[in-house]
This record gives sequence, C-alpha cells and structure tokens, in this order.
Amino acid sequence: MLTLSQRMSQQQRLSPQQIQYQKLLQLNTLALEQRIKTELEINPILEEVMEGELELSQESDDKDKEKSEDTNEEEFEKDRDKEEFELEDFMNDSDFEAERVNKSGDDDNYQPLAPNRVSLSEHLESQLRMMDLNEDMFLLGQEIIGNLDDDGYLKRSLPEILNELAMFANTEIPLDQGEKLLRQIQTFDPVGIGARSLQECLLIQLRNIKHDAYYSFLAEELLNKYFDDFAKRRYDVIMQKMNLTNETLKAVLELIQNLNPKPGEGNISSQEMNQITPDFVIERVDDNFIITLNDRSVPSVTISKSYLEMFQQNKKNKKNEREKDTYKFLREKFESAKWFIACIQQRRETLMKIMRAIVERQYEFFERGPKFLKPMIYKDIAEEIMMDISTISRVVNGKYVQSPMGVHELKYFFSEGLTTDSGEEVSNKHIKERLKEIIDEEDKNNPLSDDRLAEILNEEGIHIARRTVAKYREQLKLPIARLRKEL
Repeated sequence: MLTLSQRMSQQQRLSPQQIQYQKLLQLNTLALEQRIKTELEINPILEEVMEGELELSQESDDKDKEKSEDTNEEEFEKDRDKEEFELEDFMNDSDFEAERVNKSGDDDNYQPLAPNRVSLSEHLESQLRMMDLNEDMFLLGQEIIGNLDDDGYLKRSLPEILNELAMFANTEIPLDQGEKLLRQIQTFDPVGIGARSLQECLLIQLRNIKHDAYYSFLAEELLNKYFDDFAKRRYDVIMQKMNLTNETLKAVLELIQNLNPKPGEGNISSQEMNQITPDFVIERVDDNFIITLNDRSVPSVTISKSYLEMFQQNKKNKKNEREKDTYKFLREKFESAKWFIACIQQRRETLMKIMRAIVERQYEFFERGPKFLKPMIYKDIAEEIMMDISTISRVVNGKYVQSPMGVHELKYFFSEGLTTDSGEEVSNKHIKERLKEIIDEEDKNNPLSDDRLAEILNEEGIHIARRTVAKYREQLKLPIARLRKEL
C-alpha cells in the first residue's frame, strides 16, 4: 500500500563559491600562481595589475574613499535599495581594495626558484652521443638511460630491454653487445651509473677510480667474496677469513665507505628535483617574530575597467537578444571574478591567522630550537581561531615556512605527546631528537639495542615501550644496533 508523508530534515551543502575557496586554500604559493594565471585566461573580466599600476590604483582608491565619505546617507541607502548593481559596486567596494594588491610588498621576502639544471638523463645522453655508435646501439643506450631509477640503478634486466626493442622497434641486438654497451655506460660520469646491484656499483667505482692499489685489491676481494658479511657488518668474520689486522680492515672499509652507493644523486639534478619555495617567511625583529606571506610572485588581479564600462552600456541598452546575451555573459563573468578575488583575499587572511596561531603556540621552538617543540594537534589551532579542523588540514598540507630555525613543512609543528615524570608534556618529535642524540653518542663498538634505548629514555622520565623506540628509530632511518657497529 502506497502512502504519502512529509518529513523535515537539515542538510548542509557547499555553494560553488565555498568549494572554490576550499580548493584555493589547499594550494601552495606556486600552485596558486598557476591557478590565477589560468583564471586570467578563462575570465576576460579579470586582468593582472602591473607593478607600476599598483601605486596609481591605491591613489585612486584613496580618492574614492574620500568622495564616498562626503556622500550623504540618503543617497547611499538609495543605491543599496537598487535591485541591479551599479558600476560603483565593483569600482568602490571597500571589501576588495586589498585584492588588487593581494600580496606582500616586501621585495626582500621573495624567494626565487632555483635555476634550471641539466637532468641526469640529459647529462648521460650527451656522453652517449660522443660515442661512435650506430643507430640501433644508440637507441639501446637511450633505453638503458631511460630505465634508470632515482638512485642511478638499472630498474629492468638487460634481456627485458633487448626483447622490448626487438618487439616494438624491430631491432635485434645480441646480449653480449648489449652487455658491452652497458659496461661502457657504467663508466660514464657519475661512475657506477646503470649498475644492477649495490655490489656491482661499488666494484665498478673501485675499478674505474684511482685509489691505493693494495687497499683497492683488498676491497675488491672483500666485495666479491664476502659481500654478505660486509652488508651485515660481520667484521670479525671478515678479518678471520681474509687474515687481516684490525687497522688494515679499517682502511679497506674506509675506502669502500667513501664510494658513492647512489650515483644517481649527487650534483646532477633529477627531473623531479625542485627547490622548496616557502609559503611563509618568519623573521625575528627584537623580541618579536614577523610573519610574512611569501606571495611576491603571485599576480595581483583586479576587475577590468573597460569591461565594466561595456557592461554598464549593455545594462542600459538591452534592446535585442544579442545585447541581452552579452549582458548576461558579462554579469556571470563579473560575479565569478568578484568571487575569485574574494576567495584569494579570504585565503590570505586564513593562512596568516593559522600561521600566527602556530607561532604563538610554538614560540619556544622558534626562539630556542627543535628540543622545545610542544605537542600540538589540529584541534588545538581550530579551537583557538574558531575554524573547522578540515580548514586547518587544508592549510597545513604541502605548505612550508622559512624561519631562523630552517625550512619546515607546517605538518612538522603538529605532533602527539606524552607526559614525563615531572608532569611536563613532551612532543614525540622531541623524543625522536633525544633518541637520535643517544644513538649519535653511543659506543660504535658496542651499539645500544632498542631495549637499552627504551631503558635510557625511561630513566630520563620519558616512559616509552621498546616497540615505540623501534618505530621512531625506523622513522629516523637509523639501522638496528648490529648494523650501526663500527670498528
């Protein structure tokens, strides 16, 4: 049986403007710059304000303010009662005066991008071109270079690369010729590039870089015959098998440790390498910290006066369908432009509000260093500035701050904590710093186990389990005790 009924319910929906604001909020400075340039291309009502025009715009705004103050209240109320907005709604709207200069005016705080650098693949290909290779072998060389990972190792086996060339490029190259070319590439700068394992990488460098002949011979023997013992730091076993003294083994290990286990890194930049551009700059002036939004490179936008005049004329002369369509198009673009400018300014204010709250809570960190970082979660900042936790999350994600303590991601300042015996709350980042200090100061002949590290921290009043110590040590990328052992 069908029945009809009424039901009341509350639903929360985001307007298109709110969605746009949230999207802009999560962009970092570089992404915002690109987003504004895209909006300038798709919305003709928006135009970029050149630096020379900013001063004129500010002077014009000041004059408009003076005129508006002289306007009597009765005329102002008449304007507000009109259904359709006037030209002055855009030209003299005090809410958007700042958006025309929607960036910091302090040129000294501008952080330029790093200059473009030659990528590793380009560097290797330039050396490949200097070889006397036929077309097929050159193509194979390009394929080998294209299959290197970020550390410079060959990601795929040579037979796989040769089979792929045979299938898609109809190029048949014998395996021995492929191996010969690969060995030649492995001697390119940086030496050891294209190796298929750490063992091969280190051996290539030993054979192609000048070292003391005696120690080089011993190092090559060690890597060839006892690599597993070397990787697991079984030095006593190596000394016994190779019949070496402690001093000789120490010299051999020092030679190996001076080799580069990741030849793909180094001075040649990878294609993905970019300099971090901080979104905020914090400077200390006397006893205060000055926060600046690092948006010097972000274009300032305003609404085009010529389009405003065109809109004003179409508003008065809507005689035919074409003029009505033009008016409708311009009105939609004006509303979109105004909302976009408002979102940029609101983003700026929100970012500064959150950054100020972080600095206030972490004042000791900026003044004295990482050891004084306090436990803090998103909820703490959200409650302090009366914003939603999701807003804090959007702002924090992917943004960086440059301060006297270095460059840090905003996420760095948020961490859980625990209470010590003294009743003081300590951030888990402080615990990691202390853990790293203990490991740095340990006797390398007899490294501390995770159990012993937990005991030391507990003795200092920081109650922490062994498994938590192991987790923090792994996050710090520190090996287990056996692998930290040195002669």
